[in-house]
Amino acid sequence: MCLSSNPVVFAATHCWNEAALIINAVLKRAPIDVKERYSRQVLFPGIGTAGQERLRASRIAIVGCGATGSAAAALLSRAGVGELVIIDRDYVEASNLQRQTLFDEADAAESLPKAIAAKNKIASFNSDVKVEAHATDLTPANISLLDGAQLIFDGTDNFETRFLITMNIVPGETACVACLFPESPRGSQETCETAGVLGSIINLIASIAVTEAIKILLGDINNARSTLRRTLLSWDVWSNRHSEVKADMPQPECLCCGKRDFVHLRGERRPRITLCGRNSVQIHERERPMDFVALDRSLRPHGKVRHTDFVLKFWPDDYEITLFPDGRAIIKGTTDPTIARSLYARFLGA
Repeated sequence: MCLSSNPVVFAATHCWNEAALIINAVLKRAPIDVKERYSRQVLFPGIGTAGQERLRASRIAIVGCGATGSAAAALLSRAGVGELVIIDRDYVEASNLQRQTLFDEADAAESLPKAIAAKNKIASFNSDVKVEAHATDLTPANISLLDGAQLIFDGTDNFETRFLITMNIVPGETACVACLFPESPRGSQETCETAGVLGSIINLIASIAVTEAIKILLGDINNARSTLRRTLLSWDVWSNRHSEVKADMPQPECLCCGKRDFVHLRGERRPRITLCGRNSVQIHERERPMDFVALDRSLRPHGKVRHTDFVLKFWPDDYEITLFPDGRAIIKGTTDPTIARSLYARFLGA
């Protein structure tokens, strides 16, 4: 819009606007000084320069990038951990946005896999961190995705995967998950879908967990390891109650760290069909490439279909099928594995 009829004033205004655009573009491209980025963290006595360098040389695997996992991914990347491997089988949907602070409405609208969405967001605020994103279910067959990680962060929401990565919190020093929970809980369990969840608890738990992770990574630097928590902490922020269970010693009778019998790693107790906890069932199909373009054409007569490079969504009748490139699917609208398997076989093949 012309601000003045005077051509000199207009020309000067135009030049100023052009200059401002150029300056903004240059500022956006200018790299952020690493020392300045972490300057306040380096001042903290527990970390210091040596600790910051250790973090930058570290590689962490985050298994599960939902509420706790995504909050941890943000905190760890902002803290300057050099490499993150993010593994998650799910996609972003509207109900996640209340508590999963790394995602936004655009991610939910596109049903973007959480691992991919997390990688994109981290790149926007710390491009110095290398992120590997794997939109897949962690299984015994692809456990090598964890190779090279100095620390595995458990952001899972199910015992099936938790037992797969079960290990000592501090190897050889503390109890493992199987020491505390020898078997998966029996019967039905409360989930976010059935009991609800308070968003504020997420950042509290993630902050505590990430702080412990940083201590483990730092090790003997500034004596960080000596301050590790060696308990299982439970916290109810609504009623202001918390409790702790000792986890400072491995249990000799533990199947995992006592007898070294890794049944979950061998896949002996892994179901091919699992409940996802939100009126959904996941089908662990054998890995096979899916042609989303061809499927879009074949499924369209049976319901609404849309797809991206990362996911295909299909709505037959009262159900919603989310299909991933490796053949894995989440069927929403039922908790009956038989119905879920039938829908999968009907539209995608046995």
